[in-house]
Amino acid sequence: MNWIYNPWPWYISGPLIALVLFLLLMIGKKFGMSSNLRTICTLCGAGKTADFFRFDWKAQRWNLIVVLGVIIGGYIGSNFLSSNSRVAIHPKVISDLQSKGFESAGETYMPEKFFSDAVLTDPKSLLLLVLGGILVGFGARYAGGCTSGHAISGLSNLQIPSLIAVIGFFIGGLLMIHLIFPLIF
Repeated sequence: MNWIYNPWPWYISGPLIALVLFLLLMIGKKFGMSSNLRTICTLCGAGKTADFFRFDWKAQRWNLIVVLGVIIGGYIGSNFLSSNSRVAIHPKVISDLQSKGFESAGETYMPEKFFSDAVLTDPKSLLLLVLGGILVGFGARYAGGCTSGHAISGLSNLQIPSLIAVIGFFIGGLLMIHLIFPLIF
């Protein structure tokens, strides 16, 4: 059982991802997570106020099950299949993050500065989370999909717009971490 507690090597996880994408391609489906927000909004009645939400949501039920599986799988993996929650990152990165106020850097995957109950009482952290969520949600819809949809599904289907989006994701990530992140923290 020890093999399940450790990260799987690329030669196992890569072919498994390729197999899933091949099967989705064969049945005419596209993988992506951000499209589920549209489906959920449609389920909640957003189609009454905006044409964007007027579509056959029942055709996307399978993708909602994928989201449910990700949530359940993440919970099981985090609580029952993890032997070590310590993150293997370079000590210089840990000290840099700790100097910016991320005390739990290198100890957990999700920094307590953003993923604890204290974030609800800290106006700066709450504002950053809300603003970041809006920007990520808008960006995913504007780009026609999220990082997983473009980088995994779009690139495997050799779609040029997905290549452009993935290049944009990397450029945006580099700009964020090197230019904007130091200004915020």
